Amino acid sequence: MDTQSAEHELSAIIAGAAKQPLLDAAYALWRQRYRLETIAGRPTAEEVRVNRTLTPEQFSVQYRYARDHAHEGPMFGYVKRAHPRADDDAIRQAIITAVKFEDAYNKHFDCYGDFWDCVVRAVAQAARKYPDYLETTYRDARNDLAYYMK
Repeated sequence: MDTQSAEHELSAIIAGAAKQPLLDAAYALWRQRYRLETIAGRPTAEEVRVNRTLTPEQFSVQYRYARDHAHEGPMFGYVKRAHPRADDDAIRQAIITAVKFEDAYNKHFDCYGDFWDCVVRAVAQAARKYPDYLETTYRDARNDLAYYMK
């Protein structure tokens, strides 16, 4: 992807998030993190090479670290671009909350019975702990959970 089209796609993703309240924007951008990383040229060939040498335990530690520190990395810049007037601490907290919300609905997913009912139940359980999102964000969470758990 050339630099101009990458910046155009990145700008479009951020513009979409900017239309939402801060908390929902942080979640919307968090959901797109893999696409955002690809646009930014990550992982690099060297990072891919190193990742392939990791044991499952090492990969798990690396994965958890990236999630625990998402508010300190590129995600902060993306959310700041979407909400430039937002307080930096509020942005960091919105990212932390987005990651925890995703962790919560993944944790609550238990597929016994109808698949979609299990998805809806898992997001509803997470929503009780994270009640401040728009309904459209819960819809997106259900769709993401269904996609990744299929």
